[in-house]
Amino acid sequence: MADSLRIGIAGLGTVGASLVRILQQRSNELAITCGRAIEIIAVSARDRSRDRGIDLKGITWFDTPEQMASEADIDVFVELVGGASGQAENAVRAALSRGLHVVTANKALLAKHGVELATIAEDKGALLNFEAAVAGGIPVIKALRESLTGNHVSRIYGIMNGTCNYILTKMEKEGLSFEVCLKEAQRLGYAEADPAFDIEGNDTAHKLSILTTLAFGNKIAADDIYLEGITNISIEDIQAAAELGYRIKLLGVAQVTDSGIEQRVHPTMVPLDSVIAQVDGVTNAVAIESDILGELLMVGPGAGGNATASAVLGDIADIAKSRPGTQQVPVLGRPAKSLTEYRRAKMKSHEGGYFIRLTVKDQAGVFASIATRMADNNISLESIVQRQRVHVEGAPQTIILVTHATMEDAIRKAVKAIKNEKYLVSEPQVIRIERT
Repeated sequence: MADSLRIGIAGLGTVGASLVRILQQRSNELAITCGRAIEIIAVSARDRSRDRGIDLKGITWFDTPEQMASEADIDVFVELVGGASGQAENAVRAALSRGLHVVTANKALLAKHGVELATIAEDKGALLNFEAAVAGGIPVIKALRESLTGNHVSRIYGIMNGTCNYILTKMEKEGLSFEVCLKEAQRLGYAEADPAFDIEGNDTAHKLSILTTLAFGNKIAADDIYLEGITNISIEDIQAAAELGYRIKLLGVAQVTDSGIEQRVHPTMVPLDSVIAQVDGVTNAVAIESDILGELLMVGPGAGGNATASAVLGDIADIAKSRPGTQQVPVLGRPAKSLTEYRRAKMKSHEGGYFIRLTVKDQAGVFASIATRMADNNISLESIVQRQRVHVEGAPQTIILVTHATMEDAIRKAVKAIKNEKYLVSEPQVIRIERT
């Protein structure tokens, strides 16, 4: 059997501890599967004295990830520290510069520095694997980077944040407000004390930017994504969607258009009978549309210690099996130096169906005015209904519109014209309807 693969693990939180536990418990099985043993040589974490429920005897401790990356006698540096900059970035750069292979679960780091890091890795003949950075345990990176080679991908979309999906699922199934469901997600550990990164869509955007690069061969452009979170989704929107035959999901969507590559993250209505509409709770789902294969949909755990550790372990095993130097996979699907500049599609050119909820004064002529403003902008309406439970004279009324496929620019102009009419009593709600 070949010499063992020596690894160092930086970060011993939930994922890191799970990884150590799995590697120790299944060492014999992994040695047979990979053709060589996988040996933990070094670890690094903030607090040496903390009991993590794992055995670290005989393993060299380093106080900082940077020190381990620079000095440890290892073949693979596993980065589970997190963060777009600081220790994680410094340590990964140091490891790659030594020619060490790197495995990371850090989507923020890759979204910000992925192209640079890929360039260093390829110059040094090192592997940089990151399956765990997107959609947890779902092997979407391997699918795009290896399995779909030769396919021309036209669109990627999916549910990539378990926190948001849990909140939206709970709102629908239990009829609770966004605020109540968020507090429950925090109590269960699905949402952070400061949940903004998840609920405003930033986490999904980071993941989407990585998938976009793998799919379309452009440089990572996480800052060029159209972004809306779920904070303004009300139980009224959830209920109206259900009555119309839809569910609301936070989707990340990337597709090729005539004006460039469209990347967007926003609440989306998807048909009740679609597969992605059935993905509930903290589960993730990613769909890939390509010319040869057609549509591939992958569903699975998007977060959690074991799911993420499983993806990290798969990356380590790939390195153990590959005998780097004789087998090389470009980090981002194609050589980093050949990635094209990102050309952002004009969001105003986006075409699709729309759900529009308007809360208006109870006065004559409002229906006719709304219909006129839609017609002025060549928007064809599938339906326009007044939604009320009990009519109270003089009380605000809710009007719901569903459009046929139309242009984003037309919707924005129509909504602006309606706002100028002065009969709205609150901000309009506009939610896109996605073809799935």
